[in-house]
Amino acid sequence: MTVHEKAGQSTPLGATVVDGGVNFSLFSRDATGVQLLFFDREDDTKPSRVVTLDPVVNRTYHYWHVFVQAVGPGQMYGYRVSGPFDPDRGLRFDPEKVLLDPYGREVVVPKGYSREAASREGDNAATAMKSVVVDPASYDWEEDAPLHLPSSRTIIYEMHVGGFTRHPNSGVDERLRGTYSGLVEKIPYLQALGVTAVELLPVFQFDVQACPPGVVNYWGYQPVSFFAPHRAYSSQREPQGPVNEFRDMVKALHRAGIEVILDVVFNHTAEIGVTGPTLCLRGIDNPTYYVLEDGGAHYADYTGCGNTLNANNPVVRRMIVDSLRYWVAEMHVDGFRFDLASILSRDSKGQVLPNPPVLWDIETEPTLAGTKLIAEAWDAAGLYQVGSFIGDAWKEWNGRFRDDCRDFFRCAPGSLGRFADRLLGSPEVYGAKGREPEQSVNFVTCHDGFTLNDLVSYDRKHNEANGEDNHDGADDNRSWNCGVEGPAADPAVEELRNRQVKNYLVVTLTALGIPMILMGDEVRRTQGGNNNAYCHDDESTWFDWSLLEKHADVHRFVSLLTARRVLREVEREHRRVSLTQLIANATKAWHGVRLGEPDWGRHSHSIMFTAEVPNQKLILCLILNAYWEPLRFELPSATGLWRRWIDTALPTPADIVEWQKATVVPGSTYQAGARSVVLLYAVAQP
Repeated sequence: MTVHEKAGQSTPLGATVVDGGVNFSLFSRDATGVQLLFFDREDDTKPSRVVTLDPVVNRTYHYWHVFVQAVGPGQMYGYRVSGPFDPDRGLRFDPEKVLLDPYGREVVVPKGYSREAASREGDNAATAMKSVVVDPASYDWEEDAPLHLPSSRTIIYEMHVGGFTRHPNSGVDERLRGTYSGLVEKIPYLQALGVTAVELLPVFQFDVQACPPGVVNYWGYQPVSFFAPHRAYSSQREPQGPVNEFRDMVKALHRAGIEVILDVVFNHTAEIGVTGPTLCLRGIDNPTYYVLEDGGAHYADYTGCGNTLNANNPVVRRMIVDSLRYWVAEMHVDGFRFDLASILSRDSKGQVLPNPPVLWDIETEPTLAGTKLIAEAWDAAGLYQVGSFIGDAWKEWNGRFRDDCRDFFRCAPGSLGRFADRLLGSPEVYGAKGREPEQSVNFVTCHDGFTLNDLVSYDRKHNEANGEDNHDGADDNRSWNCGVEGPAADPAVEELRNRQVKNYLVVTLTALGIPMILMGDEVRRTQGGNNNAYCHDDESTWFDWSLLEKHADVHRFVSLLTARRVLREVEREHRRVSLTQLIANATKAWHGVRLGEPDWGRHSHSIMFTAEVPNQKLILCLILNAYWEPLRFELPSATGLWRRWIDTALPTPADIVEWQKATVVPGSTYQAGARSVVLLYAVAQP
């Protein structure tokens, strides 16, 4: 210890700026020694200063801590941790490796960063990522706060921060393409599209090298830090730049009325299995942070990524909740989508707990009250909890909505009954809980799988460019190529695909629940049939802004759909009510081509749904015809005139019109074209 160092405190964990310096605290149960390393530059071959912690002075219980004077925000640092190397017992200390702080608020990555160097013996100081001291209190939020928009009025746009503006035709300044600032420039586009929330693919710092040779980790599902924003998405190169640029983005989105939901990965890390790199948790306290098997010799893998975070260990539980609290309190995000959330139900032996402590910790944390919590309620080891995920506040990605909608529109036998249930918020799935329809997050496509264009253009995956002989990615896509595999020159095939795209969009944005659409589906973005494009950071995955002109009709279609997702109640009351709320409170009925006679048979591919909302003096009529021929449906009697808002069989601009400009439909029947969706409404005359 020198005059510039003091014992410090065990709390809070991480690097905390206080008067006169910084307090550092690290948890490690089995460590025998800890060194705090300071660096002047991210690619320095050795630290400019080393602080060796005294186990007597600088350790309280399992917490190693020190206060260092004359250190402040922007300081780069890391740890070296000594201890037994006994892999058979799960102990993997390596005092030569520079380790990230698990609570570090920012990470710098040297140009020569080497995942391979972190995996082999030897000093890796020059090629290791380093943590950065950050002072959260130094930012002016200008009275910004999370928006807490009601779920019933939420429309989610799942997007990739980098891919959204990285294309040269994005119109974004070259220095800002693929960054948080680049996204800010496109906020007017998001507003015009009508979405109310962006769900960002992982923005926690991740390892871009955690992938097969020759490609990169594009999606970001390989985290190395749960507190630091990904540096490559920042246009600012100074040490604290990414934190402030991320905050600028959040603040700008909030000003536009758009919430920010983060896709978070608390199920595994980039350190993967026994041959993986030592980057952080493995070298600090491997048995605490990971689920281990065979006495500790191997990593349990319920994630398909080589390791599984020991989420219900008290130390790891605290880290997860502290991370979420930080992103809400200090970064002002509005919600989280938990990747492979069912893993958070497993204990240290991999068994499924009836009341997982970490999930209840998250749900009952006061800082997170009002925060949107969305679970991907399954894992890679076969656990599937859609409809049974623990807790009261959680929403769920409804994978059954995706599958049953796809089955219906490709005319799979026996799909109609399940599809009809999905339209009404999946009561078959969620009814036992007595929850509101918004528990279901409805989507047909997401980042993982085909884009909407590819769903109607390919019968099978085409992942050859991934370098895994097309063995990766899902085989069960429930897609239909409309008669031609891939791009088609036949105008009839193209017209059918366009119609199918619109059919899926109508269902997603009118069904009860929270709708989610994938970035670029509104302009028919394609990945060439690749349904697992996690490793391509190029034009095959970026948003191609030229499609906005090429598929202007689909973009217009989505914008008009989202505009009516929220309907105004009686004008004098100046209140707003969602389409979900209207239908949920309506008198509902199912019909076939004849009123009151729905055909629920195994080979039925059409249905009509009506919802009467007496206090609105409104009747809605939704006709869904997945059959390959036109069908004429009897319409119920109405005191007002029937008006056509949507008919996907019609050419643009008749396929959808502004609500107030809906066309009057004469007669008592309506012919729905082959493979089309129609939405009519009637308003009672005063």
